Formats: sequence, structure tokens, C-alpha cells
Amino acid sequence: MDTAVGVEGPPLTLVCALAVEERAAAKAGARTRLVGLGARRTLPPGPLVSFGLAGALVSGLEPGTLLTARRVVDAEGTVLWEEEPLRVSGALTAVVCDAGRVVDDPVERRELARTTGAAAIDTESATLAATGRLAGVVRAISDTPEQPVGRLARAATPDGGTDWRVVAQALASEPRATLRTALATRRALASLRSAATAIAAEGPP
Repeated sequence: MDTAVGVEGPPLTLVCALAVEERAAAKAGARTRLVGLGARRTLPPGPLVSFGLAGALVSGLEPGTLLTARRVVDAEGTVLWEEEPLRVSGALTAVVCDAGRVVDDPVERRELARTTGAAAIDTESATLAATGRLAGVVRAISDTPEQPVGRLARAATPDGGTDWRVVAQALASEPRATLRTALATRRALASLRSAATAIAAEGPP
């Protein structure tokens, strides 16, 4: 695997909203920080990578697909960050939208793609871009317009944990969709581990 990430300077910190993302990156030996939804917790010093799961806004991006961003935009298409993307083997270069909230409706996702030019959505990259220390965005697709998250979209707690009551309710009311989402998330986390391994292997420049 090509471990080049294309960044010189201090070590990168992979900033994760969810505990499951942070665990995947940490197991790979990467430098990590869990910051919760919207990156509301204290950020570490040094260069930051917005790292974790993302929802596809367009068709054709299967769960597990790795993306490396060349640009971050908001819901209006305003450019918040634009740099050379981190080079992670197997990752597709894309525009990522931070809409400031979870967007699970397929029609709304496609409209965001049309108006912003983005291929995927997250809820942390705008906050990290505002620090002036964003070095890259690496995301793995966990859900798509054809396969939205459904009730599980509300399962993440603000601090990045999991509300297991919501998970149980989703299993009871949407068993097939919930299991499909769980399998897709598993694929995405495996892709994140691979990306984190590449970044960790690069080490301090």
C-alpha cells in the first residue's frame, strides 16, 4: 500500500467525531483525537485531518469507498477550505460538504450535490477548516442516497458515543435497514483502518 500522504511538517492528528471512528484509527497506530459531533470538544494542537465516516450525496459511491477531499464547502457551496488532497492509496478525490447537520433524506442529499458540487457530507470539516490548521479530509462512505441511515441517524450522542436505546428501537422497527446500515458501516470502518494505517506508517516527516 502506498503510504504517502503528501504532507510535510509536524505529525498529523486524525480528528474523529465518533468513538468507533477513533477506535479504528487508534488500532492502526495513528495519532487520534475524539471530538464529538460537530467537533465541539477541545481540538489538539498541530495539523488536523478530518477523519471518519461520511454520507454519499451522489450515486455510485458504495459503502467502504475512501474519499480524500480537495475542497470543503458549506450547504450554500461556499468554499471553506481548498488544498492539495492527502494522498492515501485507493482514495478518490472529491469535494466534501459540511452542512452543519445530519442529512439523511435522499432528495435533500441529491439537491446538496447539485448546488454544492460535493460528493459526500460530514459535520466536522467546517469547524476544523476554521482553525486554519486543516491538513486534509479523509472519509469513508457509510451510507448513500439509495441506502440512507434511517433511524440510526439519531444513534450517535453529542460526545461521539452510541445511544443503544436508539439502536434497539431501530432494530425493532427497521430490522432489515438497520442490519444493512450496520454492515455498510463495518465496511467503511475497515476502509478507515486501512487509511489510518497508511497515515501512521508515514510517521513524522
